[in-house]
Amino acid sequence: MNEFRFPFKETDLVTLLQDIRYAFRQLHNHLGFALTAILSLALGIGATVSVFSVIYGVLLHPFPYADVDRLANLSIRDQKGNISDAWFSGQQLRELRNVHAFENIASWRLGFLEITGGEIPENVRAYFGIGETFPTLRVPPLLGRNLGPSDSPDGQEPQPVAVLHYRFWQRHFNGDPAIIGKTLELDHKRYTIVGVTRPNFTEGWGTDVYLPQEIGNPLGGGVMVKLRPGVSLAAADAEMQPLLDRYMHERPLDFPKNAKVDIRLLTWEITHNMGSTLYLLFGAVAMLLAIGCSNVSILLLARGTARQHEFAVRAAVGAGSIRIVRQLLTESLMLALTGAVLGVMLASRLLVVIIAWLPPRLFPPDVAIHINLPVLLFSVVVALLTTVFFGLIPALQMAKPEISRVMQSATTRAAGSVRGKRLHAMLVAAQIALTMMLLTVAGAAIESFIHILRVPLGYNPHNVVSVGIPLRENTYTNWQARVNYFEQLRASIAALPDVISASITTGGTPPGGGWWQRFDLLGKPSLSPESQYAKFNLIDSDYFRTLQTPLLEGRAWTPAEIAHGTPLAIVNQTFARQYFPEGSILGHSLKVLDLRNDPGVWNAPEASGWMQIIGVVADSINDGVDQPTRPAMFVPYSTQLWMGTQFLVRTRIAPDSLQNSIRRQIALVNPNQPAFGAIASLEKWIRDEPVWARGRLISALFAGFSILALILSAVGLYSVVSYSVAQRTNEFGIRIALGAQKSDVSKIVLASAGISVGLGVLTGLALSLGLHRFISGWVGNTTNHPLTHPLIVLSVSLLLVVVAVMACLMPARRASSVDPMTALRCD
Repeated sequence: MNEFRFPFKETDLVTLLQDIRYAFRQLHNHLGFALTAILSLALGIGATVSVFSVIYGVLLHPFPYADVDRLANLSIRDQKGNISDAWFSGQQLRELRNVHAFENIASWRLGFLEITGGEIPENVRAYFGIGETFPTLRVPPLLGRNLGPSDSPDGQEPQPVAVLHYRFWQRHFNGDPAIIGKTLELDHKRYTIVGVTRPNFTEGWGTDVYLPQEIGNPLGGGVMVKLRPGVSLAAADAEMQPLLDRYMHERPLDFPKNAKVDIRLLTWEITHNMGSTLYLLFGAVAMLLAIGCSNVSILLLARGTARQHEFAVRAAVGAGSIRIVRQLLTESLMLALTGAVLGVMLASRLLVVIIAWLPPRLFPPDVAIHINLPVLLFSVVVALLTTVFFGLIPALQMAKPEISRVMQSATTRAAGSVRGKRLHAMLVAAQIALTMMLLTVAGAAIESFIHILRVPLGYNPHNVVSVGIPLRENTYTNWQARVNYFEQLRASIAALPDVISASITTGGTPPGGGWWQRFDLLGKPSLSPESQYAKFNLIDSDYFRTLQTPLLEGRAWTPAEIAHGTPLAIVNQTFARQYFPEGSILGHSLKVLDLRNDPGVWNAPEASGWMQIIGVVADSINDGVDQPTRPAMFVPYSTQLWMGTQFLVRTRIAPDSLQNSIRRQIALVNPNQPAFGAIASLEKWIRDEPVWARGRLISALFAGFSILALILSAVGLYSVVSYSVAQRTNEFGIRIALGAQKSDVSKIVLASAGISVGLGVLTGLALSLGLHRFISGWVGNTTNHPLTHPLIVLSVSLLLVVVAVMACLMPARRASSVDPMTALRCD
């Protein structure tokens, strides 16, 4: 048997240890160089890894479900192109089970319940679904079992069982491992806990508990389908469309007119809303990483050239080329690995910041975002590639130094300068161009976000909170009882000493208040009835006073008119201008079409008749902060009473301090009445707007990345100029000895850097101006205002020139202060 031999000789290991010790000593003796190179890598790698982690979690792997590429939402598209979930009856759901394109269906709806039976009531977000939900997703539970078809038998009451989300289990039950079999009382009904989901289970977007629902109940949510293998979305749409046409004919109020089936993959909404943002950020950090790598390359090239004399001496005493290459690569590898480790540590911190700033309404809150194995592998590959990039070039340059020339100090300096000048100039120019692109996009993003901040709202959201009031089933089961109850709640809240006003609104909370509703105008038939829509808002007489929106003409309705459901309407300026461009709209009448009359929804006796327009209110945003004001009509909230409403409360003090007081006032009227979720300020409603949150995210991160890029570019330029000054010390000494002024020497130094800076600025100018339209789209300029892009580019160019001059001033001052005698004796 052959004896096993270790592939490396003992002398190789000793030599490697010597290289490591020597590299550590060299880096320790040049801490400024080492720290600059390590931080350059750490910043680039940290930013790249953190943003890539978000992309991986949000875009590439947002749902932990089996066969996620076949899971889709059964959505419909109306004539205006709006996408919404469909509302199917129990019989229609039974028919959907027979659609050949669908392997499974899972219907669902969301609601709020209250934990009862304890000392302190707590609201929970509940997901009601038929038994196919968990089998369709095929995600095993963490504890116990999932809900199944036997928990919601067709035609029978659903079983009183519940599955807890991991987050709720941790918060409410402290992660009790023996939770299975215990009970949870919700709205005075006891449920047996049968399971706990895994931590990253995202179905329901923030759901606390999952409950079974009988298929016969109306579902105010959506339907998720699992397509059969090989079935395309277009084929599923085509098979489903005849069914939808029949359903629209049988129940026209349940669907928009002439709606079309538009089945979309479960991942579509996330990729559609967040994809461009995250890929834009990834492009930014990729540029930052490139700047960091080029910065380290500049440092290593300058450092390597400055060490020509040292390696020439080592070669003269017998050091081989491979030994010199290995020594330089050892130093470079130590820098790269240290930078990669610090970069991953930085990524973990930056990841927390990015997650906190992600738009909360555009991705599931329980999605798993963390630095996982693919991202770690990515960071290692980046570190290795960076090592090759900035380590191999100087290593190969130093492998065979020309000993006779290098030993002559003056010649060495000149040769070294010539050899590195072109590569240094290219690297600096690339840094400047990339930095200019980052700064330009950051400037455009910040400008677009500032425009959003300055959009006239038409109302004052400061110190106004929204309080949702859900009603339980089989309560206040007639129109008058429900009106009286809502008025009692409003009066109780308004009685608080720190409350200025309290108003009732159903669906009228800005900045996206109301929903689209068709209407007719008496005596003024529309040329296109199918397109005559306006935002429909149900409000009381104090609504405009609470929001501080001025009533321009006419009057609001009185409490007596609300109590009787008098058919009256107020319209906004856009409505009046669009439908009555000449004359006053007051005194005319409109009729709201297609009013729903579902179980639990109570319409006033004259709700479907003609409503007299008695006022015109000033415009306020009602379709998001990035969209123009839409035509809107406001009617008394008693016109249509839903299973719940909402109060808007204006306070004299910070509204957060009044949350408990508001809840106590509600409990005085009805101790069992919960508030719908959290009591949120209208300013938070604006901050949660996707376009607002997206603008803030892009502006802040791009500004941060651009500042880092600017610093790295300044450091790179400073290193190049300092290296050039060091190489030309003799030349500057001779010039000064021959009578050159300090200003002349400074001009020479600045001119040597001017070529690189000028080339970089010109390249950045060409890219920034040429990509004007793309940059506007990248930053999400949906506000329809022109970005002052050329002005931003010119400002960025001036900033870069100023920073470049500042980076060159210190080396220039050092060059102009050279002592001629010292310079001539330096060798």
